[in-house]
Amino acid sequence: MKTLRRLSAASVIVALGTVMLGSWTRINGAGMTCPDWPLCHGMLVPSMADGTIWEWTHRLFAFCVAPLVIAVMIAAWRVRDRARFVTPALGAVGALFIIQCVLGAATVRLSNSPMSVVLHWGTAMAFIASLCAMMLFAGNDDTAQARAPRTEIALTGILAGTALVAFVTMCIGAYVSSSGDGLACLSIPGCAGNVVVYTQGQYAQMLHRTIAAATLLCAVFSFAFAWIRPASLRVRLAVSAGLGLVFVQIVLGLLNVALRLPMDLREAHAFNAALVFLVFVVATLFAVLDARGLAFESSRTPT
Repeated sequence: MKTLRRLSAASVIVALGTVMLGSWTRINGAGMTCPDWPLCHGMLVPSMADGTIWEWTHRLFAFCVAPLVIAVMIAAWRVRDRARFVTPALGAVGALFIIQCVLGAATVRLSNSPMSVVLHWGTAMAFIASLCAMMLFAGNDDTAQARAPRTEIALTGILAGTALVAFVTMCIGAYVSSSGDGLACLSIPGCAGNVVVYTQGQYAQMLHRTIAAATLLCAVFSFAFAWIRPASLRVRLAVSAGLGLVFVQIVLGLLNVALRLPMDLREAHAFNAALVFLVFVVATLFAVLDARGLAFESSRTPT
């Protein structure tokens, strides 16, 4: 189990680095410097001029993820009977990795169209979330079944809902960025000085802001619920970190508009969005494991 945890952790780090390098590549306008796939200009190692080095390095990182994922799947298969949630996590990791590879090729074929970027980004983040699940579930060495307390079930649902809203916000943000609508609305809280918006880019930008506000509300509610009702320290710390990252995300969003989308701030905004989602995923997984542990202990207590 220790081997599986370490392999999963390494996969999370490399996969997240790959995703962020891909984001940086697109933000720098180098997303189509390799117009073919899996080769680049028909070569394994092309000329690295004109930004090609970014796209080629992104693909190299993506290639390095493959052996790590294979190692994770082999390790997970060997211990699948020792932890209840390893098997579904194994299925999710394998399926999402295959889908992500297909989407990587499709994104090149579709010349980084906004929807292809959203699907590629969203699947990548779901894939990393599944690796996080594998990493945490590998430490839950028990297969007994019991019913969790209602409070723990409610907390898990609230945290999962917050992670989902953060995921949707992140994907809409990817669409806004890839469609070139990052500056469609230059005023806050309205758009171009108006509450009612008219162009497609303005609608997308305002939708992103609305869902971002929903993420803030969900994060605040999760924080309050975790600290008012019974919850483990690790869940409370994760939720607190998530709420803090949401506030950082708001500041980054405002700075991006005020400073007219400098590349480093755009990348920081994308990276922090990924962290918000993953932190709430981890908080949800902690709640699942805590509920599982409480239910297991309850089932062993004599009545």
